[in-house]
Amino acid sequence: MRSKLALLLFITLAPLFSYAQGCITVFSEDGDPFFLVLNGVKQNTNPQTNVHIDGLPNEFYSAKILFADQGKEAISKNIPVKDPATGQFADVTYKIKKGKDGAPKLRYFGATPVPVNYAPPADMYVVHYGEPAPPQGTVTQTTVTTTTTNGNSGNGSVTIGTGMGGVNMNININDPNATVQQTTTTTSYSQTQSTTNNQNTIQRVNSGCNYPMPFSTFKDARESVKKATFEETKLSTAKAVLASNCISTDQVIDMCRQFTFEASKLDFAKYAYSKTTDQSNYFKVANVFTYDASKTELNDYISK
Repeated sequence: MRSKLALLLFITLAPLFSYAQGCITVFSEDGDPFFLVLNGVKQNTNPQTNVHIDGLPNEFYSAKILFADQGKEAISKNIPVKDPATGQFADVTYKIKKGKDGAPKLRYFGATPVPVNYAPPADMYVVHYGEPAPPQGTVTQTTVTTTTTNGNSGNGSVTIGTGMGGVNMNININDPNATVQQTTTTTSYSQTQSTTNNQNTIQRVNSGCNYPMPFSTFKDARESVKKATFEETKLSTAKAVLASNCISTDQVIDMCRQFTFEASKLDFAKYAYSKTTDQSNYFKVANVFTYDASKTELNDYISK
């Protein structure tokens, strides 16, 4: 009887385990555009600075970073998709930064619970793993031709350009009654780039945040920060949340209260400002600080 119940329980729960999936977020600390390659497959067709991949079913992936600047050395690294603290699938964030030798490195930055109903910021490129990459826009070429006619007759010279069999020839003809025409061709290019993510269209115009993360997402993120043992881990986890989410002033205040040290609160408050949806209310954040020096430093940072 027990064996039958165990088998029934396994059959019931097996689909839940088989569909467990994680996410990877990779961003460039210095803003260097890059291509992200997972298991030999390029995930973004145009170089980006902030890439989010969801729907990852495997625990580990072989990742490679190829920079748009071919002078920069590529990075290869095997990366996990599970939170090292809990062993569960998570949204694991990695950042590209310069090492002590000046070469770019791919470093673990933090992990947060897999977001539900994820709303990516405007400056993030989102890919669903295994699906075709989102379209990257079109390039339009416009050619404008300007013709100027010289009405002066007299010993004019007409140049005729022709091509045969891949050979270009210029033929000069002297004609005293010729009317000389000069043609100038100007070519200009315009490019429109947009990314389509399911039913959401993200215009790559600015990196402003319009909507904060949902309360459920923030609650999970705050809990992850709160449970971290070390202050440094708390800070890196909180920053990792903002790599793929926007935040409100009230949420910043709530998150700052999870830190023990004044310096950590100030560090996060500075970091979070650019991802805050209601920056006009950011003066409220000063209330979380004990010392006036911290309040002044934050105000000076905002004003600059």
